[in-house]
Amino acid sequence: MPGLPHSLHALVTGGGRGIGREIASALTQAGATVTVLGRQRATLDEAVATGAAHFSVVADIADQAAVDAAIAESLRRQPIDILIANAGAAESAPFGKSDAALFKRMMDVNLMGVVHTIQAVLPSMRDRRYGRIVAIASTAGLKGYAYVSAYSAAKHAVVGLVRSLALELATTHVTVNAVCPGFTDTDLVAGSIDNIMKKTGRSHAQAVAELAKHNPQGRLVRPAEVADAVLWLCGEGAGAITGQAIAVAGGEI
Repeated sequence: MPGLPHSLHALVTGGGRGIGREIASALTQAGATVTVLGRQRATLDEAVATGAAHFSVVADIADQAAVDAAIAESLRRQPIDILIANAGAAESAPFGKSDAALFKRMMDVNLMGVVHTIQAVLPSMRDRRYGRIVAIASTAGLKGYAYVSAYSAAKHAVVGLVRSLALELATTHVTVNAVCPGFTDTDLVAGSIDNIMKKTGRSHAQAVAELAKHNPQGRLVRPAEVADAVLWLCGEGAGAITGQAIAVAGGEI
């Protein structure tokens, strides 16, 4: 596993579980000091207790004031060099049943949560002329999927934000990229599998296959594979990589 420049501080949103927990652990093993941010104190405390992270702060990323306060607490401890904007949520519904409230929930968490966290960490990164920002988007930010129009719209917006902000920051030594996983073996996808089983009567294996069929490799992505891509983007050798949306999806897209 590649190392990171000495004594970097990384903040991982949604770092208590799933892909975020895996990323936090990878960054810790690579030598970073890692703070995880999320809504559930018990889950975050477990990440710290098991060595996946060093510190935790509690906030709902859709709440800008809460994010600002949590990140200010982290900044008092140590400047933030790496931001992994991972926290998100997914809801599915046919477009005709996707009301304004559903679209707002998806935008508030998946887009504005990224905006809030970047806005909170960026001033100090610009002042110190160093930073790595990685948003965890989705293949849904690169293509469409049926029955998740609100989620897909929000993830497309994240990719657009990354591409625009990377150009704005191109001369500051702050890079901005997105990693776009396909269906990944996490508890979030486990919920989707349960929904497929309930709505269609399919077995667990059939429900997994329904999601895995999108991946040309015929499988779910492993969280560690997503973490490896993030770790590379945070390393010294990726200084010229910015404004990119990198799919970790077995050849999908």
